[in-house]
Amino acid sequence: PYYIDLNQNLYLQAYLHSSDPNLIVFVDTCVASPDPHDFNTLAYDIIRNGCVRDSSYATYYSPYSHSARFKFNAFEFISRHTLVYLQCELVVCRLGDYSSRCYQGCVNRSKRDTSS
Repeated sequence: PYYIDLNQNLYLQAYLHSSDPNLIVFVDTCVASPDPHDFNTLAYDIIRNGCVRDSSYATYYSPYSHSARFKFNAFEFISRHTLVYLQCELVVCRLGDYSSRCYQGCVNRSKRDTSS
């Protein structure tokens, strides 16, 4: 595990190991949980469907399209949970494919009745 104090910034980088320079990485969802096997019951969305949910989340410029850099403040759920696990979903797209998920940004995926 990686240890960090509360409220310190946690910096992360996702890197695509590929020789194809025309691929880009997009951070779609990152969820924190005190249980490494359950990211639904007690979970905290840092970013969901490309929409930032945590005010301390920030992205950082990367000179490489095949990496994504971001940070957020470390936190704990409640005092009895000393560990926090992070699960992220990333999307890989073709550079310049503006119809791909990577270029859509924040997407609210709530289902609505469109018949009325």
